Amino acid sequence: MSTPNHLFTAMFAQHYQWLRSRVSRTLGCRFRADDVAADTFVRVLRMDDLSSIREPKTLLSTIAKRLIIDSWRREDIERAFLASLATEPHNTVVDPEEHAQVMQYIVALDKALSAVSRQAKQAFVLSLFDGLTYEQIGRALGISKSRVHQHMEKAYMAAFQVMPHE
Repeated sequence: MSTPNHLFTAMFAQHYQWLRSRVSRTLGCRFRADDVAADTFVRVLRMDDLSSIREPKTLLSTIAKRLIIDSWRREDIERAFLASLATEPHNTVVDPEEHAQVMQYIVALDKALSAVSRQAKQAFVLSLFDGLTYEQIGRALGISKSRVHQHMEKAYMAAFQVMPHE
């Protein structure tokens, strides 16, 4: 029987270059491909039972795709955040550490809200960021005010999971 370390080393030796090349074609950047391929193998290394992997290329592709999608989502969120900062007065200076913390929180919030329905997420965003009332949200989404309330409860419960607690 092979040890987990041996299984990982063998998988890495056999498939790293293939994965890196595949991801590089998708992203068009070999440096980002290096990062995604390395992160993919870090995820594999954290798995409990490497001996159960029957289709390593399929597993590696799936993990890499998820990492790429997560990075695209994070970039979209960061672009939106930076666009909102651009509307602030020019004398507003954002500390890089604060920026990183806000981005980390926003990404975590987005991930938490992925557990609720699309309508609940829309209601949450319309309320929190656009300042709409439940009645206005209901009209915008074509649902009742009580349904908006139900969606908001679910969204707040998801958001509460990632809120910093002091």
